[in-house]
Amino acid sequence: MAKRDRRADIMRAAEKLFTSRRFHEITLDHVVDEAGVGKGTVYRYFRDKDDLFFQIATHGFDELCDLLTERPPRGGSFSARLLENCRRISEFFVRRRQLFGMMQSEEDRMRWCDGDLRERWVQRRKKLVAAVAKVLRDGVAEGAVRKDIPADIQATFLLGLLRTRARDLADAAESWRKLELLVDFFLRGAASGAPAGSRVRKSVTRARLA
Repeated sequence: MAKRDRRADIMRAAEKLFTSRRFHEITLDHVVDEAGVGKGTVYRYFRDKDDLFFQIATHGFDELCDLLTERPPRGGSFSARLLENCRRISEFFVRRRQLFGMMQSEEDRMRWCDGDLRERWVQRRKKLVAAVAKVLRDGVAEGAVRKDIPADIQATFLLGLLRTRARDLADAAESWRKLELLVDFFLRGAASGAPAGSRVRKSVTRARLA
């Protein structure tokens, strides 16, 4: 029989609670009851409720990194592969909507924190940026992405676009939320020219027909 992962059990239980009630309404006793463990077990892995919330939020970065590094898209044009990676991130934001909200809440809190806690947050976030930057370096090598801006900076811009789409454009018309449009905007900017999204759609179509 597989050994029970009590830390994971506690985090799943706490995530369920944190996404169904307000933070101040939840106590560690609630977490203990939901996870079916003793309070001493909780303290074995987490210092307090704040640390528990923090570790759940940062685990979201790990999940996103896994989505990008496990079975990366192969073949086709760079824009088609980039679109697939953006789709994975966007689907995470939808599928793990509650966790995404926790990550956004903690991101806002970290703006006012300093010291070790903020450094831990920054380092976990950098791992995700690095995973996206690795994807973009393929585009640089293929001449599809500009090389005068560091890949990690461009990765930060792209993640910002994807977060904005998930958070601030949730009520926008679907035509304006198409990932093809977002990827086209990232690769070509706001310059006028071919209809937005057309280049990416053509690349994806060619990749499917190949």
